[in-house]
Amino acid sequence: MVPELRKKYNSEFTEKKYNDFVNDLLASTIYQLDFRVSETPLFLTKELTEKLIKASEEIVSQLQSEEFKKKSKSAVPAELSVHNDDNHPSFLQIDYAICKEGKEYVPRLIELQGFPTTYCFQALKSEKYREYFSIPDNLTSYFNGMNKRSYLDLLSSILLGDADPENVILLEIDPEHQKSRSDFICTKQMIGIDTVNISEVLKKGKKLFYKKNGKEIPIKRIYNRVIYNELIKKNIRLNFKFTDKLDIEWVDHPSWFMRISKHSLPFLKGEFIPVTYYLSELDKYPDDIENFVLKPLYSFSGSGVILDINVEMLDKINDKSNYILQRKVEYAPLIETPDGYSMAEIRMIFFWEHRPLLVNNLVRMSKGKMMGVDFNKNKTWVGSSVAYHHLTKK
Repeated sequence: MVPELRKKYNSEFTEKKYNDFVNDLLASTIYQLDFRVSETPLFLTKELTEKLIKASEEIVSQLQSEEFKKKSKSAVPAELSVHNDDNHPSFLQIDYAICKEGKEYVPRLIELQGFPTTYCFQALKSEKYREYFSIPDNLTSYFNGMNKRSYLDLLSSILLGDADPENVILLEIDPEHQKSRSDFICTKQMIGIDTVNISEVLKKGKKLFYKKNGKEIPIKRIYNRVIYNELIKKNIRLNFKFTDKLDIEWVDHPSWFMRISKHSLPFLKGEFIPVTYYLSELDKYPDDIENFVLKPLYSFSGSGVILDINVEMLDKINDKSNYILQRKVEYAPLIETPDGYSMAEIRMIFFWEHRPLLVNNLVRMSKGKMMGVDFNKNKTWVGSSVAYHHLTKK
């Protein structure tokens, strides 16, 4: 996207550099990666960076409105109401497809989530790209004057609060088999908190404990990486319930997974936001239904999304309240590679301690019909990456 940077990067690229880069990531995170890391970062122009920031600021402003806060509560069923809710999420991600209109690249909102992403692995990845490839010093993946140290300091402050790291856990379902497990290792290395399998958490009265070196350690704060829907779907047997009255603090509170999600999309309006409808609230389908995509409200990582839909298919859906229709966007081929162009989706990452603050980004690249592993088998210069943009003053 920045022609001179792309030309220089591609001319200096070698398979050896890439293999050494990936092997270093593997050595740093112990586990085999369950997703592909791309051969290249994305180089953002100043114009597209400004559009991404503008789009994100407009969305964040709407998420802070009293109207949204009130409406979003309806996303949480009464039977899933978890105590100790808070006024805002600690983490916010906004995902955009990079599209093209005329000669200009523009972001188009795909979805958003009040749920964590791979923060520490992303910091590692950005650092390793710099080690193995020629990334100019005046480029950064961070925003608002941040660097790796200040980014991790803020993340640590949000996760730990006033608690000792030993009393804070990263909570997950069967963590060793999650695709994000490499991030769990990085979180331990960079923040100092342990990852605990939810089925191994113990409850005594209103308090929760985990075992470490044979000793029961009280839990004061939970860095929640459990997707509540997955917990219910797998019918996992636990020693406590999320809905119990517990003496713990959630980071993030489980309700934000539902409150800021695809459920939010029909509420949002703006230049960079494709029109979206709740399927259950439509008296009549759009005349150009073929230009829409069907999405389940609470899926994750693109699961359950149907690209090619028709009226007959929609009429057969019984639980229409669990779906949205979103106008399709066309990803632009924008990253020149040795065997064609890759498309890109960029995630703008916010930390929300006292106010929502844009801090970093995450990129996914694809040459398939959709983002994700299943659509990019046997393809190169695709997968997880990072976007660099020119440094700006804080």
